[in-house]
Amino acid sequence: MVEIINKYETIIVVDNSKGEEETAAVIDKFKSLIEQNGEIENVAEWGKRTLAYPINDLTEGYYVLIDFSAKPTFIYELERRYRISSEVLRTIVVKKES
Repeated sequence: MVEIINKYETIIVVDNSKGEEETAAVIDKFKSLIEQNGEIENVAEWGKRTLAYPINDLTEGYYVLIDFSAKPTFIYELERRYRISSEVLRTIVVKKES
C-alpha cells in the first residue's frame, strides 16, 4: 500500500499579549507537533501585525506561516489542537497543489 504524503501550508495567529517568551513557546509547540508527524519545509515568522478586526478584545496578533508535508490524517489532529489552544486566535491549513 502506498503512503500518501501531501504538501500543506498553515498560518497561525497567536495571542502575543502575554509576552515574547509565551508566544515563542506556542510556536515551538506547534512546530514540534508538525515535525513529529511530518516534515517542515519552511517557517516564516511574519511577526506582530494589526488584526483586521478585534478578536477577544485584542487588536494585534503574531503571524507565522509554516510549509510542511504530512499524511492527510494528521491535518485533523493539527486542527483539533489549534481549536483547543487558548493562545491561538485564528488558523488556516491549506493543501498545496502538487
